[in-house]
Amino acid sequence: MSIVLTDFALPRLFPREPRRNTIQDCTPAEFERHLNEVPPLKVLDGYAPFCKLHVHRNWTSTRCLAVPITDVNRHRLRSDYEARTRDELPVLVRWFEGLDPPVAGYLIAILYSREQLAKEGSSIAADWGVVGCMYTAAPEETPMAPITMMRNALGVDEGGSGVPLDREAYRRSVEFWRMHANWRG
Repeated sequence: MSIVLTDFALPRLFPREPRRNTIQDCTPAEFERHLNEVPPLKVLDGYAPFCKLHVHRNWTSTRCLAVPITDVNRHRLRSDYEARTRDELPVLVRWFEGLDPPVAGYLIAILYSREQLAKEGSSIAADWGVVGCMYTAAPEETPMAPITMMRNALGVDEGGSGVPLDREAYRRSVEFWRMHANWRG
């Protein structure tokens, strides 16, 4: 099985101007090499048959991305409308500023099959392509954000995958993200 970083994930995980809330102490080539050479601790099923999650112990200083919202940090929440690419419509997002989260225990690579990526207009030479990565304290999946679930249900033309909305998974996602937010350095 071979794994590569996709053009979609590369600027998010390894931006040209490094940010504290992305993967640290590792180049894109080193990241790919690690995913291809070091077996994951476990493989989780993703939200659709074409998606797998490879759980690796964090070998970097990358910090947890999702932070619990408390009365102490609530004043640090920010929001704005943003698009992930030039082709997508902006959606409302929120994040913390000015926090120093703990170092993540795990990096969980989000993989899409070559076939699914081709349906979405991205061809890769490998079997699997990295479309994202979760930085977590526990070796468990962070629920997909509700807006990402909705975008996926809208279809490929809107930046999604065409997977219908799972109402129960959506409710679980809302419960998690109501009490958590990502952070930016």
